[in-house]
Amino acid sequence: MNTTAETHELVGRGARQGGELFRAWFDQLTHTAETGGQAAYVFVMGSLAELLRSFELPVVFPEINSLQTAVRKVSDEYLSLAEDHGFSPDVCGYVKADYALQLRGGEHPMGRIPKPSIAVLTNACNTYLKWAEIWERMYDIPIVTVDVPGTRSPYVQFTPGDFKRDRRYVEGQLRELIDTLVEHTGRPFDIDRLRQVLDTTNRMGRDWRRLLELNRARPAVYDAMLEGTIHLGVANALRGSVEGADYFADLVEEMRYKVDNGIGALVDPGEAHRLIFLGVPCYPIFRRFYQLFSEWGGVFVGSTYMWFASGGLDSEFEYDLARPIESLAEGLLQGVQRAVDAMLFHDQPLIEAIDRYEADGVVYHPIKSCRTVSTGLADSRKRVLEQRDVLCLYIESDMMDKRVVSEAQLKNRIDAFFEGLESRKLRLAAEPVAAGG
Repeated sequence: MNTTAETHELVGRGARQGGELFRAWFDQLTHTAETGGQAAYVFVMGSLAELLRSFELPVVFPEINSLQTAVRKVSDEYLSLAEDHGFSPDVCGYVKADYALQLRGGEHPMGRIPKPSIAVLTNACNTYLKWAEIWERMYDIPIVTVDVPGTRSPYVQFTPGDFKRDRRYVEGQLRELIDTLVEHTGRPFDIDRLRQVLDTTNRMGRDWRRLLELNRARPAVYDAMLEGTIHLGVANALRGSVEGADYFADLVEEMRYKVDNGIGALVDPGEAHRLIFLGVPCYPIFRRFYQLFSEWGGVFVGSTYMWFASGGLDSEFEYDLARPIESLAEGLLQGVQRAVDAMLFHDQPLIEAIDRYEADGVVYHPIKSCRTVSTGLADSRKRVLEQRDVLCLYIESDMMDKRVVSEAQLKNRIDAFFEGLESRKLRLAAEPVAAGG
């Protein structure tokens, strides 16, 4: 294959395949809804998708469903309906959109979402607990909450004694969940099937970590805020599936080709500034939000979203297939703890990421309807500025509600940020000359 043909075949393949897989996943959910099949509602942090997949239970991610209404510019319909039923404007937009979706019989711009027959969640986010209670009241379904202990202090994952006790505590809850799933589905637990699914997730995790590392290249080969969010959707929806693992193997091949051939995420203009994104994107104007940065040559080389919402795929942990249940407990424990710390205590990992990706700017994006991911961002910015010579931008909008998104105000702040980055670049370029003179 000549270089031109190979470039045409590989570059953009991940975006095409990701879109196809995502549509196929929603088609499967629509089929489940239309046939009245069972479905498990889960969340991205601690989804236990592997265990549910071993019981052949389709998994529904309400967070993904909700954000898709914003990306497809219909979230205001869902938010207004929920607020008409008494929800406050400052309640999590994901919750409100999902509540309205239930009222509308699962009607969604990507298809039809099945009703839950069971919900499985962790305490990774305080909203999860109250959200699941809504489904319990609406559908009278079993709700299983796995209580995952948090880290004892920021940046310290475990002490040996704590780890052993915490793992046994989580494992006991998983064994109870297995009994519940056997009773709920009427299917026996197949431990060999669980091993197969865990092995597939191990494959996916290896390629996810390669994907993160490949963006250290200059120029960066994908935008971690735009394309990274798409990759996250596939990683969660198809976690533990052969199709999902194959997708990321192909994606790594594409990104390696781009690294080897110097093909960056931006073509016109090319990469001028390397940025890291903190928080959840502004989905109501998702494409335009990305363009406000890309027009200046800004590329997000890293994103905390790809850390805390990846279900632990960003860590070096792999499931031990010789002891699948115990290992699943270890993975859940570490994954949830990493996710919570990445949301709340991200200043030190952020400083390390600035060095690793050679970033020159950091964008903090607190959002109105999610206090959890917005907590402590101002303090984090202060510490980062003390430790590294970077510029930090602090902009506020929302992940769902276009009523509080002002594109004009965002553009003014972002333009000023890039003017500062340009001045910083000139200053750094002049320093060696001044030193030599």
